[in-house]
Amino acid sequence: MITTQHQGHLVEFAVFGEFTLADFMEFEELVLHEIKFSGQVDLLVDLRDMADFTLDVAWEEIRFSKEHSGDFRRIAVITNSQWVAWSAWLSQLFVNADVTVFEDEAEARAWLAEANS
Repeated sequence: MITTQHQGHLVEFAVFGEFTLADFMEFEELVLHEIKFSGQVDLLVDLRDMADFTLDVAWEEIRFSKEHSGDFRRIAVITNSQWVAWSAWLSQLFVNADVTVFEDEAEARAWLAEANS
């Protein structure tokens, strides 16, 4: 399950429990809408409560990242998991954005805000 929000050039989403392909498609639809009407976007990705993800999500994320590599400015990933942090760094190979991993939400938001000032 995911929750999403957007304001201006910032798209936020948080994952609770298992991250499924249906969840990713919901996220993708929101991001594509924002890109179409706002241009490049920043992402705040909260994965602290993610329990697992399906393999099809991983493949879809790679495909989406490659297709939209220039559509993101900054991506802040919030996680306490070393494995998730490592995979976030790996995803940087597919996007032309600054990707930074945080354990603290306030620090992630501050980092995103400094890009917009």
